[in-house]
Amino acid sequence: MEAWDDYRIILALARGGTLRSAAGSLGLTHTTIARRLAAMQDRRGILFDRTPTGYTPTDLGLALVEVAERMEALAHAGERHSKAAGEDVSGPITLSLPEPIAQYLLLEDLFAFTERYPGIELTVETGFAFADLDRSEADVVVRGTDTPPDHLVGRRLFANHVTFYANRDYVERTPREELRWIAPKVGGLWPDWLETSPYPDVAVGLRIDDITARHRAMVAGLGLGRGACFMADPDPRVVRLTDASPVAQQDLWVLTHPDLRDTPRIRALMSFLIASLEAKRDLVSGNMPAELALRTGG
Repeated sequence: MEAWDDYRIILALARGGTLRSAAGSLGLTHTTIARRLAAMQDRRGILFDRTPTGYTPTDLGLALVEVAERMEALAHAGERHSKAAGEDVSGPITLSLPEPIAQYLLLEDLFAFTERYPGIELTVETGFAFADLDRSEADVVVRGTDTPPDHLVGRRLFANHVTFYANRDYVERTPREELRWIAPKVGGLWPDWLETSPYPDVAVGLRIDDITARHRAMVAGLGLGRGACFMADPDPRVVRLTDASPVAQQDLWVLTHPDLRDTPRIRALMSFLIASLEAKRDLVSGNMPAELALRTGG
């Protein structure tokens, strides 16, 4: 058990529970995982019990899983320290942020960043799952959250705000009894959204989990919607449905791992993101300029 590759297999199988899952996480075939596991168990004893639902670590397997986790943590720490080396504002950075923020709020800014720092190789990954910075899944994250991991470092900015919207033509030309909501899935961040809306008696026509798809459907005039001010307010096809102040959601954070905080290229990206978002504070908070308020009737 001296090879890190063996420990990676043990860790992947313990986490995934099946040969296929372990193989997928490591980029191998399940037959390769099965062969390597058999060889390890011939040398060391039974590491996993095979059950109808998958593989469960034995006591010996659990002990080796703990060793593998410590080795993995050291490997990730070494990777972070390697990334942090050097004084030049150059090198790779992986930025993780939600797709709506990337597309509707920071897209042009991200291109501007690459023009300002041509030596930085910026990779943008979008998704709502909080990237694990301890495992180097990303170097910097932009997230809306109330409870970021305590050990990460960065800046809390301001809350994302939402309110109710519709395509202007849709809401003006559709009889009230024919109006329909385009809603998020049941529960989530807005458990009582319909009761607090200006149309609590209107039925839900379609539930769409994806925020961007829901927004696009609302803009296209397929129903009423509730969404982020930064996505809807700039669109001239869209009108607010209420004069009430937008509702604050989770705070926006720009975060990195403590091992990377003093890396010049990481500092450059974080400073740029913070400045870009601060410049859009009114948009994110739903504080419309006079011309937009006049357009929407707010």
